[in-house]
Amino acid sequence: MKHQRLLSYVRRAVDDYKMINEGDKIAIGLSGGKDSMCLLYALADLRRFYPNHFEIEAITVSLGFDGTDFSKITKICENLNVRHSVLNTDIGQIIFEERKESNPCSLCAKMRKGALNDKAQELGCNKVALGHNRDDIIETFIMSLIFEARINTFAPVSFLDRKRLYSIRPLMYVPEKETKSYVYKNNVPIVKNPCPANGNTKRQEIKELIHDLSKKYDNLDGKIFSAIQRSNIKGWIKER
Repeated sequence: MKHQRLLSYVRRAVDDYKMINEGDKIAIGLSGGKDSMCLLYALADLRRFYPNHFEIEAITVSLGFDGTDFSKITKICENLNVRHSVLNTDIGQIIFEERKESNPCSLCAKMRKGALNDKAQELGCNKVALGHNRDDIIETFIMSLIFEARINTFAPVSFLDRKRLYSIRPLMYVPEKETKSYVYKNNVPIVKNPCPANGNTKRQEIKELIHDLSKKYDNLDGKIFSAIQRSNIKGWIKER
C-alpha cells in the first residue's frame, strides 16, 4: 500500500467522524506493531496540512518483557519530529508471573490502556489515537456476539469521562492486509509482539473463523462492516 492510499483512508475516517478539532493534542498509542506504525506515519503527515491544527505525541507502554527494543521506533519518531515517550511497566510480570492469568488479554488491555491514558494526561493531551484497523472492529463485533451475547464493537470516537479523554481510531477503514502491505513495501521496522499469549487467543480464533467463512461467502467482512456502520451501536452515527 502506498502512503497516499493510507493517508486517504485516515483522512476519510477523521472527516466522517470529526475525530480532530482545532488545537487538539493527540497521544498516539505506539506499540511498534504494524498498525500503530501506520498510524504514526499517517498522523505525522496529516498534521502538515489538515485544516484543524493539532499536535501529536507518541507513547509506548512497555510491558516489561526482556529483550524488547524500541530504539528504532524512537529514531523514526525523531525523523518525523514527534516526541516519543517510553513508559516502562511491570504489566507482563503481574499478568503472567504473579497472577498467572489463563485468559490474560482483557486484563492486559485494561492495564495498558490505563497506563497510556495516564501518560497522555500527564503530557497535556486531550485525545488518544489507537491503531485499531477495520479487521479489529469486525472481530470485536463477532467476539461480543459470540462470547458476550451483545451487539457491540469499538466506536470510531469514544469519551472516557473519568479521564476526560477522547479515544479516536483513525485506521478504522484500513483493512489489516493493507497495514501489512504498507510496512512491507515501505520497509518500516516493527517491534515483534513479545506477549506469550500472542497467536493463541480468542481474537485469533475469531480471525480464523472469519477467514474460513470468507472463502464461502463473498465480501463477508465488507458486509459485516457495513452492517456495523448502519447499526445503532453507540458512536457509529456520523455527525452531519
